[in-house]
Amino acid sequence: MIKKAVFLISNTDHNKCPEPNKPEFAFIGRSNVGKSSLINMLTGNSKLAKTSGRPGKTQLINHFLVDDKWYMVDLPGYGFAKVSKSIKDSWGKMIVDYLTARENLVALMVLIDSRLEPQKIDLEFITWCGENDIPFVLLFTKSDKQSRSRTKENVNRFLHAAFEIFQDHPQHYITSATSGEGKEEVVTFIDELVSEYREEEN
Repeated sequence: MIKKAVFLISNTDHNKCPEPNKPEFAFIGRSNVGKSSLINMLTGNSKLAKTSGRPGKTQLINHFLVDDKWYMVDLPGYGFAKVSKSIKDSWGKMIVDYLTARENLVALMVLIDSRLEPQKIDLEFITWCGENDIPFVLLFTKSDKQSRSRTKENVNRFLHAAFEIFQDHPQHYITSATSGEGKEEVVTFIDELVSEYREEEN
């Protein structure tokens, strides 16, 4: 369980991120997928990541230090944000540079809205991750907003679409920032990878 999470720094340049001396887990998803709310739920701090009703509020690479052991990174969302094309282009380059250059990135947590059928933009993004050897995990959000059977149906549809791409089912978890579903499983998964990372370093 996460005991402490503190904000460190925001920037637009991966070269100015904290020293890559700890394992890092980044969170990304479409602009209205509930990323900030999920981060706050996982850390038990409702004010850690700024939530907003306006998609696209996160415009920087935001680093948090968790339990003095690992970095949590809140990345700009992709998709529906109503911003200019030039800003979107700069976000895209910032995210690509960060994901392809950050040597201590252990896993990219890709958030998917469980209320929706597979979205082309999400499938294109995980395809890019696969092509660029970016290790990713799927976090299906907002499971509390519909029946359990509907969530399962939409998750299975997305996993089927992912299987068509990778011939495998990506690691995944079903979550809800409101009910706390998935919190223990996701934090345990991260803790295990943090332990493995530290063992490999020693």
